[in-house]
Amino acid sequence: MERLKRHKGLVIVLALFLAFSVMALVSWIPVTERVRLNMIDGNVRIALVTDLHSCYYGPDQRWLIERIAKESPDVILLGGDIFDDGLPDDNVHKLMESLVAKYPCYYVTGNHEFWSGRVDEMKAYMKSIGVTVLDGDCETITVNGVTIDVCGVDDPTYMSEEQWLEQLNVAYAKADSTHFRILLTHRPEKVDAYNRYDFDLILAGHAHAGQMKIPFINRGLLAPDQGFFAKYVDGLYTLDNGSVMEVSRGLSRESTRLPRFFNRPELVVIDLH
Repeated sequence: MERLKRHKGLVIVLALFLAFSVMALVSWIPVTERVRLNMIDGNVRIALVTDLHSCYYGPDQRWLIERIAKESPDVILLGGDIFDDGLPDDNVHKLMESLVAKYPCYYVTGNHEFWSGRVDEMKAYMKSIGVTVLDGDCETITVNGVTIDVCGVDDPTYMSEEQWLEQLNVAYAKADSTHFRILLTHRPEKVDAYNRYDFDLILAGHAHAGQMKIPFINRGLLAPDQGFFAKYVDGLYTLDNGSVMEVSRGLSRESTRLPRFFNRPELVVIDLH
């Protein structure tokens, strides 16, 4: 009887191990998340790429490049942590040099670019290949007849709150209230600050959906700068001021210390119409 109990216990442990292993493997496979927002008179398709963390997506990053090409975006917005502070930059260079040759690309930094100690080098590289770096700035673009102001701020890792808000103020002041206004930022948790402005659309990453996403309630187990049971981790949120915020789970894979659970990496494609 005692041996039978031990045998059952071992079977249960092995079954749980296999189940979690399968979930971890499935969570390695990226998906394309499509978002449709009825916010403009016209049609604009945005590819939101965040939290790549220099991860590998096939030889020459071919898998990700082809996945993006399949969506035919009008513009690519890069929401920080495209580079990593531990992995080399090669995968980023292969990806970006392909993308910027085909699409207008706009980039803001994430915390890992700052942690690397090479953030100025990374920004300089992006600028050198034709990517627009937004660090307290705003660019006006016209896409399919729609005028859009794309504003962006640095990650506030090594800034005071006042310095970061000054960047946000400067970027917002350059936006035109008659245009569709987008804020590209790494941090989703700073909703108190975002509520002070009236951007139409805010795009963020950073949270990795809490690494383990809690099913059915759209909360993350533990997200940076939000703690346990994090709220702003994945998908659409409407802020108190009416701004819509889309938070991407990001594309990180081998750079993370823990595997993702219920939380596959994603490319976000936003159709504005």
